[in-house]
Amino acid sequence: MTKMFLAAVISLFMSLFMPLGALAQPLEGNDRSAVEAVIEGQLRAFKQDNAAEAYGFAAPTIQQIFPSPETFIGMVKRGYQPVYRNKSYQFSDSYLDQLGRPTQRVIITADDGKRYEATYTMELQPDGTWKIAGCILKVVPDAGA
Repeated sequence: MTKMFLAAVISLFMSLFMPLGALAQPLEGNDRSAVEAVIEGQLRAFKQDNAAEAYGFAAPTIQQIFPSPETFIGMVKRGYQPVYRNKSYQFSDSYLDQLGRPTQRVIITADDGKRYEATYTMELQPDGTWKIAGCILKVVPDAGA
């Protein structure tokens, strides 16, 4: 099984458990701030082409699938270009999904002006830090369409 296929299967599996609407409680306070700081740190590392730093924000499960910063950044460049290179981003809602996983939505404007919703699933580590356990990227439909 290739790493890209495995990543796609994990992403599909995660999307099956995404709540519809506001079915789950929001993240609040320090947790929300810490989650946003992790995502911002990774987005900044991508913009600076710092593969090692971006990789450091990934949860151990992601690091097992992509065992080096180079393989990780290669996957991001191929499958998550709007996340890797964006014009701007804005944090949207955060919540605990139906399985109790902290989740943060980020609206991303790509360099070409298209808008995307990146839904990050987060994982609390034993040392109390947050890591990114997955990201599902989808195009935001044009309001004029």
